[in-house]
Amino acid sequence: MANIIQDLYVLVFWLAVVVFIFVMGAILFVSIKFRERPDRKAQQFHGNTKLEIIWTLIPILILLTIFIPTASAIPKIKSDAPMNAMQIDVTGKQWWFEFKYPDHDITVANEIHIPVNKAVNFNLASSDVIHAFWIPQLGGKVDMVPGHLNKMWFTPNEAREEAYLGQCTEFCGTSHANMLFRVFVDEQEDFDKWVLLQQKSANAAISELAKKGEELVLKNPAFITDNGTALGCATCHKIEGTSAMGMIAPNLTHIASRTTFAAGRYDINRENLIKWISNPSQMKPGVSERTGGMPIYENYLTSEQIEAIVAYLLELK
Repeated sequence: MANIIQDLYVLVFWLAVVVFIFVMGAILFVSIKFRERPDRKAQQFHGNTKLEIIWTLIPILILLTIFIPTASAIPKIKSDAPMNAMQIDVTGKQWWFEFKYPDHDITVANEIHIPVNKAVNFNLASSDVIHAFWIPQLGGKVDMVPGHLNKMWFTPNEAREEAYLGQCTEFCGTSHANMLFRVFVDEQEDFDKWVLLQQKSANAAISELAKKGEELVLKNPAFITDNGTALGCATCHKIEGTSAMGMIAPNLTHIASRTTFAAGRYDINRENLIKWISNPSQMKPGVSERTGGMPIYENYLTSEQIEAIVAYLLELK
């Protein structure tokens, strides 16, 4: 699909170049040839039927040249996905993307894997405000509207280790610019391995530090405020195979198998995760201030407790 859109852009671009050169050339020619000189006055013309017919026909031909391939491309872009297309349900949220693979019983956030040469159909929705889904190198922009389901599909034809970058392209609030995601196109064998990994329950903590973090995440003993409000990770996040069954925030079951977090904004590593848990709004404005946002845990936990939680998250591969 992206190739169809790109071909149209290229066509329009070169037509615009031709028009620009012709118009500027004509202006330059007329300005020089018919300019006023000391020995004569500037020539005045009042109507030229042949010239008027020519400059009417040329724009018509240009518009037809654009219209015909556009009219041919739109049905292809708007067509339904093949019956055997892989389905991915996408929900836009402030400010991240949730991806569900209904045929594989997988839920991930902000990073997806799809097989090469396999049609993929995206069912696009929003849980709050209007977002937009765009992967420039793979497909066009499609709005994600609350209460309405839109669709987009394409067939990736090149597998590569580098991710295709996607983003929200409809202004949706404070961290709109930080609402990113990544698409990895895998060979079928590699995709099947990824699916098997994602279908597994979360790993139990191994290191002593991670075990302490696991207890903090799952039991929430230190995350209750004075007024009794629950602030723990398990309140909002889900970790398959554990007591953490939250549905509000990204699924953390295999977070360490991803390359980024915070909607594709930061690389997953110990330093970034500590900063994020300590004060997420310093890394992604608006995250803590919005209703139901992530708490600033440095106000509730010690640095040792935050490091323990990070150790646990890094073992969730």
